[in-house]
Formats: sequence, structure tokens, C-alpha cells
Amino acid sequence: MHGSLRDYNPTMKIIVAADGSKYSIEAVRFLTGPRGWLREQPQLELLYVHPPLPKLSGLGSVVGKKQLEQYYQEEGAEALAAAKQLLDAAKVPYHAHILVGPPAETIVGYAKKSKADLLVIGHRGISAAASVVIGSVAAKLLQLSPIPVLLVK
Repeated sequence: MHGSLRDYNPTMKIIVAADGSKYSIEAVRFLTGPRGWLREQPQLELLYVHPPLPKLSGLGSVVGKKQLEQYYQEEGAEALAAAKQLLDAAKVPYHAHILVGPPAETIVGYAKKSKADLLVIGHRGISAAASVVIGSVAAKLLQLSPIPVLLVK
């Protein structure tokens, strides 16, 4: 990254990936705190990515596509609730999105598509045990993203 965060376009678009973990809440708190490093209020997008459920034989006959979509939306709403509450209390405008896919790849794809300037993520997600098995989303973001990634502890 060249220059400082102050050098960015005042209409900076920031995507904050949130999963309901205490780490993602800290990332949101960072964005609701003093923002002297920004000249103006950025466009903020709150993003939750639900990993797709494994395809099990016969599951489609029991659980329909609408039920599965409702499940993803409910899980996403629950995961974003605390982050939304913090942003609303701080009167920080945002748009929230719930997506389904491999988390790091989906976040990077969305960030590229939406022409984001910065990705903000907590340094750990909801499950430290899961990150040992599937790899840390934060680490994958650092590897995959052509967009600057800010890890918040």
C-alpha cells in the first residue's frame, strides 16, 4: 500500500467482514471509533459469508431451495446483529449483505466486483478450532486479495 490511509479517495468504499465473533465486533468498533484517518465518511458495506452446506444425497427432497435460502438469511442476520447494532448506535451508515460461498474467496470476489478500497476483518473468526482445520479466513484474505486488508485485533 502506497502513502497513508489519508491519501485515499474521500469516498472510500470499505467492506467489513463480520461473522458475529468478538473479533469481527472489534473490527466494527474500530470503524465506529475516531476516524481521523479518513477525510469523510466512507461507503461502508457489512458482509457476512455463510459457507455452503455440504450436498448430501437425498437432502434436496427433504429441504427445499427456499428453506435453505431462509436458513442462510437467518444465520446471516444473527451473525450481523451485533455489528449492525454498533453501527446504528454510532450513526454510521452501511449496507449489509449476506452471501453464500467459501468465505475468503467470496469476500475477495465481492470486494473486486464492488470496487472496494479496503477490507476490514477481525484477525480470527467465530471458531478457532475450525480455522485450524480449514485455514484462517484472514490468512486466506491476505493471500488472495489484491485490495488492502486491515486485520483488527
